[in-house]
Amino acid sequence: MNGLDWAVLIGYFGVMVAIGVWSHKRVDDVSDFFTAGGKMPWWLSGISHHMSGYSAVMFTGYAGIAYTYGVTSFVTWSFPIALGIAIGSKLFAPRINRLRSRLHVASPLEYLKNRYDLKTQQALAWSGMMLKIVDVGAKWAAIATLLSVFTGISLNQGILITGAITAVYCTIGGLWADALTELGQFVIQLLAGIAMFVAVVLKLNDKGIGFLDAWDQPALQGHDKPLVAQYGTVFLLAFLFIKLFEYNGGMLNQAQRYMATSGPKEAERSARLSAALWLVWPLVLFFPMWMSPLLVTSNKPDGSDSYALMTEQLLPHGLLGLVVVGFFSHTMAMCSSDANAIAAVFTRDCAPVIWARAREWNQRSGLIAARVTTVVFLGLSMAAATQVNSPAFKDIITVVIKWVAGLMGPMAIPMMLGLLRPFRRSGPTAALGSWSMGLLAFWLVNYPINWNVDGGVPLQYQVSIPLAVSLVLYIVIGFVKPEDTPERLAIIETINTDGDGDGGSAGAAAAPEPRDTVEGKLISPSGGAPSGGA
Repeated sequence: MNGLDWAVLIGYFGVMVAIGVWSHKRVDDVSDFFTAGGKMPWWLSGISHHMSGYSAVMFTGYAGIAYTYGVTSFVTWSFPIALGIAIGSKLFAPRINRLRSRLHVASPLEYLKNRYDLKTQQALAWSGMMLKIVDVGAKWAAIATLLSVFTGISLNQGILITGAITAVYCTIGGLWADALTELGQFVIQLLAGIAMFVAVVLKLNDKGIGFLDAWDQPALQGHDKPLVAQYGTVFLLAFLFIKLFEYNGGMLNQAQRYMATSGPKEAERSARLSAALWLVWPLVLFFPMWMSPLLVTSNKPDGSDSYALMTEQLLPHGLLGLVVVGFFSHTMAMCSSDANAIAAVFTRDCAPVIWARAREWNQRSGLIAARVTTVVFLGLSMAAATQVNSPAFKDIITVVIKWVAGLMGPMAIPMMLGLLRPFRRSGPTAALGSWSMGLLAFWLVNYPINWNVDGGVPLQYQVSIPLAVSLVLYIVIGFVKPEDTPERLAIIETINTDGDGDGGSAGAAAAPEPRDTVEGKLISPSGGAPSGGA
């Protein structure tokens, strides 16, 4: 990188901070900070939903899969995400929006106190936050790895720079800052992706290789097969189910995008836009990665540096800086949205349970707590990032696929299926049973069993077995021990009632306020003193 590239990068950071400062004016309370007050346009929500699912892992871990195996990187990653979101646009998006518009909650997990009980909500909240620290840590490590390739700075310095800048704008401006920066990042990604696509096509033409002839080259032999090696049919089906839950709210930050729109129909349109973008745009991003074996030789056995090497070789200065900014835009979009979601979960769901003073927070105190929690979460995730490539976590793609995908099912199934009428019989026993046994299955498959199987347990079973255990137990326990009380049925009916807005049907009217007790004290929806309404 030269002075022009650095100018592009520094200018990008400056714009992100400016957006955060401007968004600060739109944040008056915790509802604005966490759900944009339900005022976000569906198209901005859809673009934000799409962007918050990316990170630099695509340009390291998945670039390595594309370099090694080819098109399976699309077939087993972005395609199941697109399909999962498309299904979720009808199944989950409108219902998650009603959590805000009818139950008046600001955290995606807040409704679980009444849908199940306080213990279930706390189990899912704390385990989800810990998983998110590891997940976001892998994203910081990925962008820092790319930054070290281009600038020569150390991994820890890269983690500190990207984390600090993200902390400034997302802490000041909340979800509005996240969404508006993600819109800008989408434009940058569009320009950078097209620039790289064109550069690769031109380079292939210089070598006498046509757009379609490339697949006949020896270096790409077998790279046109959709399912290969450990990325087979079982892995694809497991990943589809995992992404159906994860990208429709199971990882919390995407749920906030649905909650931020004005009504259920707008949330559905938002999800459909995100699904369309996931189906089309990754093809443009992946094509250069698929062609990378023809243009560069990776220095790493997993090929994770191939895209960065190709970028350095093919792009002139200025455009190189733009593509590096594109790397940052992906990661900062995802990590800032995750930080906002985790802040919502902690301040709304966890703090009132463990700290008596939190139950007395007013709007100003709650907003300060939200901002402090955002900074603390980012700090913890940055600390976790320094441990990526350690014996405990291994490499970036292992963290993202094995840890996050493997643990997602047990944590998301009670939250997501609890929204649906067919699972109304499943109560606290089913939720906690499926969650705890799913986590146990993950540990058994990935450690004791893995150590005693020649060659280890295949990846597809490492990620699918915990999901299958949780899903089966959630359904079976619900039938064996139904816990569909009138209060829980009222909550489910409210979430499933057709129509937009706060008005509603008898089902909506019958639903209790989302409150619970802690040590005999009443908790209001905002975590503070009880009031007459939401």
